[in-house]
Amino acid sequence: MIEFENVSFKYANNKSDKANLYDINLKIKSGEFVVFTGESGCGKTTFTRILNGLVPNFFQGELTGNVKIDNVSIIGKKVEELGRIIGSVFQNPRSQFFNVDTDSELAFAAENISMDTKEIISRMKDVTSQLKLEKLRSRNIFELSGGEKQQIACGSVAVMHPDIVVLDEPSSNLDRYAIENLRQVLVKWKAEGKTIVISEHRLYYLKDLLDEIFILKKGRIDEQYTRDELIFLSDKEISEKGLRTLDESCVIIKDKTDKEKNIKQDINKHNNEDSTVNCIEIEDLEYEYKRKDKALCLKKFEIVSDGIVAIIGKNGVGKSTFLKCLCGVYKAKHDRVYKNGKLWPRKQRLKDSYLVMQDVNHQLFTESVLEEVMISMDAKMSDTEKKEKAIKILKRFKLEEFANAHPMSLSGGQKQRVAIASCIAAERKFILLDEPTSGLDKNNMHLLAKELKFLKNKEKTIFVVTHDYEFINECCDEVVKI
Repeated sequence: MIEFENVSFKYANNKSDKANLYDINLKIKSGEFVVFTGESGCGKTTFTRILNGLVPNFFQGELTGNVKIDNVSIIGKKVEELGRIIGSVFQNPRSQFFNVDTDSELAFAAENISMDTKEIISRMKDVTSQLKLEKLRSRNIFELSGGEKQQIACGSVAVMHPDIVVLDEPSSNLDRYAIENLRQVLVKWKAEGKTIVISEHRLYYLKDLLDEIFILKKGRIDEQYTRDELIFLSDKEISEKGLRTLDESCVIIKDKTDKEKNIKQDINKHNNEDSTVNCIEIEDLEYEYKRKDKALCLKKFEIVSDGIVAIIGKNGVGKSTFLKCLCGVYKAKHDRVYKNGKLWPRKQRLKDSYLVMQDVNHQLFTESVLEEVMISMDAKMSDTEKKEKAIKILKRFKLEEFANAHPMSLSGGQKQRVAIASCIAAERKFILLDEPTSGLDKNNMHLLAKELKFLKNKEKTIFVVTHDYEFINECCDEVVKI
């Protein structure tokens, strides 16, 4: 049994007078499947960090109260001690890797506790089959997509056979097939009697598995429901609570086939009638990593859009690579890119485009959120003009209260909104977003969708790589599958 008794926590870099988690009291029985959800920054990740010992051993701050597992306090225990009974998948799996290849990573934790080599090999074989990791074995971790990294992180936990599994938004970068694979593993773990604790925004794949769900709000437990109570709630009640849909039919792209077909029809029509249409044509795009494996190879790729284009496809097919080649961040081995019938050179694409990466930690540079938004603005603007503009944008994204906070002190979803706010402040014609909703709750997902529609009306062209079909249905005009 897991027990939280009057637990509160405030990060050392939290300069406000508010704690990150307040007075948490709860009990999780052995073998229970429990989900924590709520708006970005509500304390979900902090809760998981307290449970697995990262708070306060790694993330320092003021921790009060007590946490017990099977009536034994874990406060003060080392992370390596807790790691023998608790397996963790982080929100950003890259931050938990210790190796450069996938096989070594899968075996790493088991090797650290001196598990027998034959047993490690046997477990790795079983996990590879369960999670369908065959194509990810013996790979360079740095060449994996975000979703593939999450799959390897889940695999490394599964090899350890922990009694307690803690997962922080494990589906955030996974495609529908990988989410189903994850769900099947969760079904197996639940049947084995493991205690499972998940922080998650996407609930549709968990609704039949969870025993209890806790909704956090501003660091406190605001509401809690059993599975039967949750399913009994109407769609309207679910939406009013700020929760993502429970209905799996809502995460299937509406009229997807028609949209894909119309792209090709419109290309042919516009090529014959009007060459000034917003048309991007890509020919012979080829990109390969240093080891000479082709990461992307597109012979002919055409997009017509007056607004928001969703790029979809399985994990690892090259969606993120495509975005980076399109905007010029990656130098393709071969490519010819045309805009409205005219050659669009790589250097010009770099000037015209703004990319928000899948891992926004790579592009947060300043000491405050306000400065982060200001840094991308036109250098000709005065500091006063930049500040006024930045504050307005922060208000649109509900980030004004964090204006003076360090970007790296924010939650994953808040960091995403900061990076997108900085993108909007740059006022580029072409905006490219890589998994922009992976850490966003329902309300902030709708807020982003509204913002992209606003930019579309200002004649911006927006490309969005995403597995979030709920978001696609909310705002995207076209869907292209790679």
